[in-house]
Amino acid sequence: MGESRRGLALGAAAYVMWGAFPLYWPLLEPAGAVEILAHRILWSALTMGVLVVALRRTSRIRALVADRRVLALLTVAAAVITVNWATYIYGVNNGRVVETSLGYFINPLVTVLMGVLILGERLRPLQWCAMAIASGAVVVLAVDYGRLPLVALVLAFSFGTYGLAKKTANVGAVESLTLETALVAPLAAAYVGWLAVTGGSSFAAHGVGHALLFTTTGIVTAIPLICFGAAATRVSMVGLGLLQYLAPILQFALGVFWFHEDMPAGRWVGFVLVWIALAMFTAEAVNHRRRQLRLTVAASTA
Repeated sequence: MGESRRGLALGAAAYVMWGAFPLYWPLLEPAGAVEILAHRILWSALTMGVLVVALRRTSRIRALVADRRVLALLTVAAAVITVNWATYIYGVNNGRVVETSLGYFINPLVTVLMGVLILGERLRPLQWCAMAIASGAVVVLAVDYGRLPLVALVLAFSFGTYGLAKKTANVGAVESLTLETALVAPLAAAYVGWLAVTGGSSFAAHGVGHALLFTTTGIVTAIPLICFGAAATRVSMVGLGLLQYLAPILQFALGVFWFHEDMPAGRWVGFVLVWIALAMFTAEAVNHRRRQLRLTVAASTA
């Protein structure tokens, strides 16, 4: 029971930190989204490298590199998480915090849709109903925005693809992020170097404090991941599934109440439809899991 509570606390801490990211990235301005992304990759690669050495997992990294299938999957994961990070930083630093929260609200539904389209999984009737409502919500929001909510859609589909690649690779969180950041670190280093040579770098151009803040991007990336990894071994998948809504809820609240982003009536209608779809989807998943557990217990008793 104590381990379960500790897991819930660690999981909640991870999602609250991820949800609070909109307060962090603007601190790195006037750097642009791509420069912030490049530094995040570089400092994350360094942080994860130190962590791997400290935990004595270098042999596991070598084994991953030697496995061509896993290396290919993690290369895909590295590419899509780079797109995800870039889109998120761009959205936060350009007044689209509410739209970024939408991306993570619809991500569970997008993940299920990808399971149907790519893995051939089947949806139950109430899940289809939730998907239909969520699709209607995207249409309503597109009409309200006057465009497709591209930031939200890119975040949802890139993170869904990332999750699919990671699930297929079946590698530990620390090892996978270490290899992912190492794969894209040369490109990030080249971009940071180019900025330095051309005089376009913000690093060290706005004082020591601002430069030191850039170095914290690796720690900020690693700490929630470590908390999440610790929670995943102590909390059920249903528990983790419910905890994941903490991040977009916090992002949405920050967008509306802290950054004072516009929320006209049409946008509220779209978000309410998304929340209804998520409530239906979550309730159906919890009830289905309970039915499966009862059947398992009944079968073992018989």
